[in-house]
Amino acid sequence: MASFRSQLIASIMRLTMKKKLGKSGDPAKERAFLDKMSAMSSRRPLGKYDVVGGVSGEWQQASLGSADNVILYLHGGAYVIGSPASHRDMVGAMADAAQARAFIVDYRLAPETIFPGAVDDAVAAYKGLLENGEKAEKIIIAGDSAGGGLTMATLVALRDEGIELPAAAVCLSPWADLTFTGDSMIVKDKVDAMLGRDSLSWFASLYLAGQDASHPLASPIFADLSGLPPLLIQVGGQEVLLDDAVRLNKAAKKAGMDVTLEVWNGQMHVWHLMSAIVPEGKHAIEVIGTFVKNHT
Repeated sequence: MASFRSQLIASIMRLTMKKKLGKSGDPAKERAFLDKMSAMSSRRPLGKYDVVGGVSGEWQQASLGSADNVILYLHGGAYVIGSPASHRDMVGAMADAAQARAFIVDYRLAPETIFPGAVDDAVAAYKGLLENGEKAEKIIIAGDSAGGGLTMATLVALRDEGIELPAAAVCLSPWADLTFTGDSMIVKDKVDAMLGRDSLSWFASLYLAGQDASHPLASPIFADLSGLPPLLIQVGGQEVLLDDAVRLNKAAKKAGMDVTLEVWNGQMHVWHLMSAIVPEGKHAIEVIGTFVKNHT
């Protein structure tokens, strides 16, 4: 059963985020809303700004740990909103748990940059790390929500280009199917504290701009996932993207990947963002930290 704090936060988010996210019809207003929500709980100091592979981003350093291990982090936000600032606290906590450095990629957003712009930026940032002397076996690619789907798309694109792949990957509540065929899109719509099919459909339309939603780099559950590195998937039991994670796990297993799926019962979408308040968020990040250390 979810903790009292977890249930309370989910109730608050359902009355705030769920009612407003994706409802304005204006990407600028959506970004401003997320920035305001993030600023209310932000505690982590601003990290170092950098440009890696021609892509800007922010470094978060672990309080203790090896300077050799790097997490390339792809933030969520439905490809339209989100930034290093919105994910600074969570990724910083992840860096601490993994004893690693984390580079939060500030990839280009829709509708200004449509698919596959985000994939191109993520691939460029990874190549930039390699060009800067980082070792592939010491790099983890991770992301949440849209960033989770982007993590898988990046791995597929890198493999297809013949680029040395990272040691492993982590997907948190991944949005891996922009065709919306998962049953949880309907079954979990009312209980999800943050997302809904309608809001996600609007964001997807901005990102795809009429392109095929089943393209494997847009919806990686339809991609050939063979030859990819070990993968950890964490998803909440109370979110519309539950089936995206379950089907991604199934596709990964079918392709021969070493994949671990964790369904955290009673948890909302990317509950890790609330790790400073919600005990399940802190625990999930500790699990990620152990996974990263075990694979680097």
